[in-house]
Amino acid sequence: MGRNRSEWVSKPELEAGMYVDPAIYTDPAIFAEEQEKIFDTTWVIACHESELPEIYDFRTYQHPGGHNLIIVRDENNEINAFLNICPHRGNLLIYEPAGSIKGASPSGGPRRITCLFHAWAFDAGGSCIDIPRAQDGYQDRVKPCDYALRKVRVEVNYGGFVWVNMDENAPVLKDTLGGALDAIADTLAEPLEVFHYHRAVIDGNFKMWHDTNSEFYHDYMHYHNRITGMMQPGYWEREYIAYEGGHAQVTDMQLKYDAFEGMDERKLGWPGLDAGRWALVDLFPGISFNIRAPAMRLDTTIPLGPNKVLIEFRGLGLKSDTPEVRAERIRDHNTIWGPFGRNLPEDLLGTTGQGVALNDRTDAPYVLHAREEGNKVHDEIGMRHYLAMWKEKMGRSPSDPYGNKVNAAE
Repeated sequence: MGRNRSEWVSKPELEAGMYVDPAIYTDPAIFAEEQEKIFDTTWVIACHESELPEIYDFRTYQHPGGHNLIIVRDENNEINAFLNICPHRGNLLIYEPAGSIKGASPSGGPRRITCLFHAWAFDAGGSCIDIPRAQDGYQDRVKPCDYALRKVRVEVNYGGFVWVNMDENAPVLKDTLGGALDAIADTLAEPLEVFHYHRAVIDGNFKMWHDTNSEFYHDYMHYHNRITGMMQPGYWEREYIAYEGGHAQVTDMQLKYDAFEGMDERKLGWPGLDAGRWALVDLFPGISFNIRAPAMRLDTTIPLGPNKVLIEFRGLGLKSDTPEVRAERIRDHNTIWGPFGRNLPEDLLGTTGQGVALNDRTDAPYVLHAREEGNKVHDEIGMRHYLAMWKEKMGRSPSDPYGNKVNAAE
């Protein structure tokens, strides 16, 4: 017998933390607060250094806190990040997603970022180097030295990824990771290179994508995962390891790719992982390192609203790969994780379905995070641990976000 509406939307008879009020996925006010309290104070990955291979190369980045950034390699081979805003009239400086300022642009000369609106120009280190007709219009009241670009903190670390933080007073990156990346240090030791990039925009909250990446109960969704992993020795022994800061690791296992009809055994490994082994580390609030030897996949989330998220997917190999090895990594990566692979589209479908269903705020049920299996692979500790950090950052209970504000210790 089905439940009536009152029964359907009532709180589960479980401890707080074992269920989630769906409002944390859909409320615009909560989302705005997340941008300020979480994304504006946290280290996030903007790109990889291999995507800026030459001096004066740039990428633009839509920061999850709602900021537009320029990531650029300067003449000293250093990678910088700036707000993509001209200090003159607040116009975008760069409109293209990626490119180089080495050559001249329609609005300015080479080796400079030139605003197309009034041709104010800046070098790759952020200094203002030209204001057209400055003396005629501003006399000595406006000086280029006072109008440099707004610099954003950058660290290039842990495999050559470009990390940025809007908070000038935040701890250094290492101090925020709680040792979560130590477990895969060997997999990040050699220089990496991005060989595949695509993005998806789906109707769903950024935390839903985290949830999908941080629990393996949904392996029932993936026929490929059931055959190559779930039915193989070692699957049920995989454990969750929780780290300070809301981060988590799932211990690795050996996959059997040739159990899937039409697939061959993987013979190419990855530093720190034998061929066919699978490891995962998930970082708060929206980064996943997912390695299935022979390739690495990195997911980064950029929330566009409470119920819309842009997810960037990068496939990586080793910079030292021969053409033959690189071709094998690309083939194996795209077979599983490409836009038409055997795994990733199913995850996107599941998260989209959750986003569409829970956006019906009048009849959205409480969401369960209640599986406890001794921290083994189908335990939902990854989601609970993540939301414990969310609670600390937000001062709200995920089970009762509109109740009294909470302290981190509660």
